Amino acid sequence: MNNARVFKMPFAGVYPHYVTKVEKKGRTKEELHTVLEWLTGYTEPMLQQQITQKVDFETFFAQAPQLNPNVSQITGVICGYRVEEIEDPLMQKIRYMDKLVDELAKGRAMDKILRK
Repeated sequence: MNNARVFKMPFAGVYPHYVTKVEKKGRTKEELHTVLEWLTGYTEPMLQQQITQKVDFETFFAQAPQLNPNVSQITGVICGYRVEEIEDPLMQKIRYMDKLVDELAKGRAMDKILRK
């Protein structure tokens, strides 16, 4: 896995794919924003600003208001890796986000996605 290349990818380049993925499965952009806010602390206007500024993943997570304290409850496999075993902290945050988007797209209940 080429972490440096992933870290420099603009969040704005991946975000439309997240939206498409969840909407194709009957979920909404608003639900996606709820999940992203839970994970990062970004409000909708703050999230839009990150997209407009085309920040990379490294900056996106560095500027995140607050990573949810319950992220350690996110477990499972994403892209062939167990998220709880990923050693690089930034890559782990990116994979947490991927995992939550997958759970949303797969129809998991919002309470379970948000670890309530």
